[in-house]
Amino acid sequence: MKIKKILLTILIYSLIWGNSFAVEPDIFVQSTVNRASKILSDNISKEKKILELQNIAKETVDIKGIGFYTLGSMRKSLSSEQKSKYENLFENYFLKSFASRLAEYTNPEIDVMGKEILNENYTIVNSLLKGTNERPEVKIDWRIYTKNPSNPLIRDLIIEGLSLARTQKEEFASILNSNNQDINVLFETLKKFSNN
Repeated sequence: MKIKKILLTILIYSLIWGNSFAVEPDIFVQSTVNRASKILSDNISKEKKILELQNIAKETVDIKGIGFYTLGSMRKSLSSEQKSKYENLFENYFLKSFASRLAEYTNPEIDVMGKEILNENYTIVNSLLKGTNERPEVKIDWRIYTKNPSNPLIRDLIIEGLSLARTQKEEFASILNSNNQDINVLFETLKKFSNN
């Protein structure tokens, strides 16, 4: 009887505390963009900004999930060794591409406007990049993977209706289709980009 009572207490305790650590997707996005904005407005070198932005991406973006999504159905035919190689190459490619593009911005202001829960695994967070004299305002939707509520991750950015993950998937499919589905050509492309 005592064991059942102890187990019940532990179960209730873990449910209460487990839910208290959940991070709301809209708060997660606003926190992430605030961190990035602070780095971009800091008076530090571009190289330092890139490194710090890459660290934020490693913490907040599902790089592995995006990588396998962008590879499409080809991922099913890869060996374990090829998958591992692809994961490493894609992460380097993604981090370099993401941080170098973002580092060009100075003090971007992004306001979260709302969210739409699609299901227990995905929420779309709506935001707006405020316009300046140099650039117009831009609508950005964030696809947030929420399967683990205490560790939400960014799976996609939809900028003015254009999915960056889908665009990347189409680019990789084009490379593979032009080269008889030779994964090594894609590996070389990713490697070249990362080394430039």
